[in-house]
Amino acid sequence: MQTETHPTKPITKAVIPVGGLGTRFLPDTRTVPKPLLPVLNVPVIEYAVREASAAGATDIAIVMSPGMESVAEYFEPQVVLERELRARDRKELLDAQLEIAALARITTVYQREPRGPGHAILQAREFCDGEAFITIFPDDVIIHEPSATEQLMQVYREHGGSVIAVNEAPDEIVHTKGIVGGSDLGKGVYRVNALVEKPDLKDAPSNLAIVARYILDNAVFSYLAEERTGAGGEIQITDAIASLLGVSPIHARKIEGFHADTGNPGGMLEAAIHVARQDPQLADVVRRALSG
Repeated sequence: MQTETHPTKPITKAVIPVGGLGTRFLPDTRTVPKPLLPVLNVPVIEYAVREASAAGATDIAIVMSPGMESVAEYFEPQVVLERELRARDRKELLDAQLEIAALARITTVYQREPRGPGHAILQAREFCDGEAFITIFPDDVIIHEPSATEQLMQVYREHGGSVIAVNEAPDEIVHTKGIVGGSDLGKGVYRVNALVEKPDLKDAPSNLAIVARYILDNAVFSYLAEERTGAGGEIQITDAIASLLGVSPIHARKIEGFHADTGNPGGMLEAAIHVARQDPQLADVVRRALSG
């Protein structure tokens, strides 16, 4: 099927909301912000920033609650650590630390009230400055080459507009997800004609659930600025994207790759096991632990 193509500008900005108390990880999150909890030795937030950077983002806004400044500080140069590694001639380890600080320019944006995901993104309106942008919710760790965001970028380069990551959800969790409906263009791409946040199963336009990755047309801010509440009494990004139906292209891409929701201990454990199995030095440790 032939589809209309749209000229697109390169996307250089990303928004990563990280608010939340992390109550499922207490007592650890009494002092450590949830985005800094590691999958083995790499914090969840680093996965998100690396993914955005590899997809072309040079400027990243981390939207956080007050008191979470250490999340952004993680990406700053660590002068004492770097000096010690240099003095000990630990070049490989030093280079890895320098790379983290060079991934992107990090901007801190505050969400002072927990009013939903759309409200979090709204706080980055000035940062996005009229441009289309990437959004990553970092609790969802997706590991694949190309990355989930790059898979969306491939669709964006062909169609423009907004692109949403989706996967197929079982019936019993449809009512907890943002759901899209649309026409199948092949190769996992859909032209979206309906978006509903947390619908009853009987009202859902499909079983395609949104998965924490977006390319968003800047026009979503016009809707978000009205601060209309939706499902759960929160300001929903799904509703903002739906407001663009018939105005600009909206597509969905069924995402390939390992996916774990690290916002809960079970998902974090699943992600850690997956990553460890890919490491030749740790794969045997995992096998021994799981066979005990």
